[in-house]
Parts: sequence; structure tokens; C-alpha cells
Amino acid sequence: PAPPPRAGPAAGPAAGPPPRPEQRHPEPPPFAMQPASAKWYDRRDYVFIEFCVEDSKDVNVNFEKSKLTFSCLGGSDNFKHLNEIELFNNIDPNESKHKRTDRSILCCLRKGESGQAWPRLTKERAKLNWLSVDFNNWKDWEDDSDEDMSNFDRFSEMMNNMGGDDDIDLPEVDGADDDSPDSDDEKMPDLE
Repeated sequence: PAPPPRAGPAAGPAAGPPPRPEQRHPEPPPFAMQPASAKWYDRRDYVFIEFCVEDSKDVNVNFEKSKLTFSCLGGSDNFKHLNEIELFNNIDPNESKHKRTDRSILCCLRKGESGQAWPRLTKERAKLNWLSVDFNNWKDWEDDSDEDMSNFDRFSEMMNNMGGDDDIDLPEVDGADDDSPDSDDEKMPDLE
């Protein structure tokens, strides 16, 4: 009969259950993409979107009537970014443009219908974690527009240029004569 195996390091594989294969979490493939963070704001004739990607390369912006597709490589690790946005309303792709800087890519989308406010950028009401409103550039142009101010300036200039005599008799206004006491000058009753 053969001698029993010796215990210790030279004894060979340990008795027990067979070893399980190593479990590893799958790594994303090298071509995996994620959306670039972006800020947007609305104007009367345009919608602006700024994709915040530093040191971008291979920037590609595709404007379609109801969709914007943005992609680039960004940062020192050349991470691939891809954003596809179904837009709230139609744009004019031929009049829409983009500009790249070292810190971001600014897209200027010409609205299909000028003067129509966009309450959101996307067609769907979904909250996108990579998209936010650019409050530094936001302006409620529907209530307070530069055009309205220029109309007011033209009106003021017209009124100033009308000229006239300083001796114009204005119609009488009750209580407007200089000799009557002003109600603001009356003594207020004491508080109890």
C-alpha cells in the first residue's frame, strides 16, 4: 500500500469544493459614451445650448428640424460624449450654428417660429441629469424685451422733440392749486 499523503505545502491541492471562477464586474467598452453636461436658455429668435466639455476634440454638431445631435472627445482622457436631444419645437437647421472654445461648445439654434417661448428644451418633460437652465443668461423676454425698451426710447425722444410753449394752460385739476393745504401736511391723530 502507498503511504498516506503528508499534510503541508507539498501535499498538493487542498481538499474541499472546487474553486469558483473569479467574478468580475464587466467594464464598459472603450467606446462607451455618456452625455456631456449642458446648460440652455431661451431668447425671442434663438435657443442657446452650451455643452460644458473642456479641451474638446472631434466636435460634431448635427442640426435637424426637430433634433440636435452633439458628440465630441473631451478632457485629457479623450472621453467620448454623445447627446441626442428631441427638441421642444422645430428649428431652422440652416440658420443654426455652433462655436467651440477651450471650455465649451455653444450652439445657437434658430427657432422655426420666432417669438414663441420654449418652456423647456426637450420635447418630453423628462428630467435629464445632464441638462440645466443657464440662469446667468436667462431673461424673461416675453415680459421685458429690448424691443419694447427701444420703442419706449423712441416715444420719449418724440415727446421731447415736439417742443411747445412753456406758457401752455393746463386744464384745472381739483385740489391742484398752490394755496390749498396738502392732505399730507395735516396732523395725524395720535395712536392709542
